[in-house]
Order: sequence, then C-alpha cells, then structure tokens
Amino acid sequence: MTMRVAITTGGGDAPGLNAVIRAVVLAGTRRGWSMFGIRRGFAGLLDDAEPTPLPREAVRGITHLGGTILGTTNRGNPFSWPTVRDGVTVETDRSDELLDAFRRHRLDALIVVGGDGTLGIGQRLWEKGMPVIGVPKTIDNDVSGTVVTFGFDTAVTTATEALDKLHPTAEAHDRLFVVEVMGRHAGWIALHSGIAGTADVILIPEIPYDIAKVADKVHEREAAGRNFTIVVVAEGAIPKDGTVTLKEEQRAGQAARLGGVAERIAQELAERTGKETRMLTLGHLQRGGSPTTFDRLLALRFGAAAVRAVAEKRFGQMVALQPPNVVFVPITEALRGSRGVPLDADVLRTARDLGIALGD
Repeated sequence: MTMRVAITTGGGDAPGLNAVIRAVVLAGTRRGWSMFGIRRGFAGLLDDAEPTPLPREAVRGITHLGGTILGTTNRGNPFSWPTVRDGVTVETDRSDELLDAFRRHRLDALIVVGGDGTLGIGQRLWEKGMPVIGVPKTIDNDVSGTVVTFGFDTAVTTATEALDKLHPTAEAHDRLFVVEVMGRHAGWIALHSGIAGTADVILIPEIPYDIAKVADKVHEREAAGRNFTIVVVAEGAIPKDGTVTLKEEQRAGQAARLGGVAERIAQELAERTGKETRMLTLGHLQRGGSPTTFDRLLALRFGAAAVRAVAEKRFGQMVALQPPNVVFVPITEALRGSRGVPLDADVLRTARDLGIALGD
C-alpha cells in the first residue's frame, strides 16, 4: 500500500540526526512510499507550511553531516504553546490544530525523533489518534528504554579530544583546569570522557560533591609531584547540601538552562588550594561536528527500524537498542524518568579503581 510518511526532529540537535533522516527516506522510498519532512519540530505542522517532500535525491551525502536538514526546536510543545495575549505570554493547547494539519496533509504516519520531551509529546499525540513512531535521540544518553542513544558517542569523543589538548598546557603551567560538559541531570558524558581523557576528578549529578574532598585530591597530587589537575564536571553536578547551578531560570515553554558550575568550582578550588585555576565550558561544541562511526551506524539502524515499525503498524512504540538488536518498545518506556548513571555501574567502579576522585 502506498503511504505518506513524515519525519520530524525535535529538541536539541545531535550528531546522527541526518543519518536517521536518510535511512527513513531510503527505507520508505524502497517500499514505494512518499516521504516528507516536517521542519522545526512540531512547529512545522502549525504554521500552515506544506510538508517538505523528501525524495532519495534530497538525502544524498548527508550521513556524515552534523545538525539536521529539517531544523529543530526545543520550544515547540503543541500542548503548551507560548502565545502572547495582551502583552502577556501564556501557554495554550494547540494539539487539535496539529492533528487537523496532519490529516489535512493526508499523512499516514509521523516518525518523531527526539529526547524524552519530544517523545512525550509524541506519546500524547498517539493517545489522541496520531500514528506515531518514536526514535530516541540525545547526546546526554539519559533516555530510558534504550541502552544508548546516537549522538552520545560523538559528544564523548569531542570532550575527550578537548581533555587531550588541555593536558599539555595544564602541565606546562602547573595549572588546575575545570572543564564543564553537557548532560543535564545525567553524568554519562562527564564520566565517559573523564575516564577516557584521564581526568583526575569527575563530578556528576548522581553523586553530590564535597568541594573539600576535591581540594584534597589536588593537594594529594601536589604532594606526589603532580602539579596540575584536570577536573571534569557535568553541568548538572550539585554540591552536598546545595542546588544545581542555573544560567537561566525556567520560562514559559522552555526548561531552565543549566550552566556555570565550572566557574563556581574553579573559584572555590582557587581559594582552597592557591593554584592558578582556569575553567572551560565546552557547551554546544559537543553537539556539533560529524557523527562518529558508532553514531552513524546506530542512527541508520534506528531510521531503518522506524520504517519497519510503520510497515508493521507498531504505532505508539519507539525503536531502541537492546544489544545486539534494535527492537521496538512502548514510547512510555522512554518516559519512566531520566536514566542517570547507576551508583553500582561498572564504569563508575572503573573510575574509582583508577584513583579518580568523584567528590564523595
């Protein structure tokens, strides 16, 4: 049966999104389907724009590209759409308009690529009658239901390369460096890059840190003749009896922006140790660049599997990696809560065995 299938990418961008789009288009056109792209997340169905046709020619040569050819947004929740009324921004429910647009364009299915926020919207649309298939995506690697998400490996590689470059300059000047990485409330990026990049201290949200213990690690290294220290901190790391560091408070239709914890820690460590201290925030560098081989392959597998899910009418489900296979699980699996680093995780025990301080 000829179908009209659309794909949209929502939330923050991640290396591998274009590979997913390419796999979806190629797998769909091989079945004789008409494939379309919805631009800028769900907003593309609410602005009266026509879905973008995606023939095979439209996705040639994009597997290795970062970003997304469809654009994305993390402010496009149709159930809580920011609307200005009398100069005041209020949230309105435009989900019925979105479903009307979906039907008006005679679409048969929507493949939604995103993190738990975007997938949560997809689940609610499915409950309202839209045929939705989910594809989990986040560099933070915190989506439940799948062992890993594409984009994570690339982000870790970027952070590790940065740490490799910092080591020589830190050692040359006997400096203390504090490096802030992404991850929101999950410490996967900090932990993996910190171990691979031979950091001396790794601070993650799952283990509230004691700044005195971090300073002790610096002094320990000094006593051993190691006059430099590298500290990797996840943006969501919190001190004992403290709170997360915010760059911007939560606003209508937008989550609070984390950031600034590295600067805070660098200042405290400089005061406690007397060391010349520098801080570096990698920020969106972790989202950019070409996806690694691992992320390309995983993204292509996810995209092809999403089309199989449409063909099998597994709506309300998402693709997930449960090694060695990509399987289908309910989207609700991704909504059970953020998947943080378990305190008994092997990778965490590895850090301790290597002598890396975790601030506890």
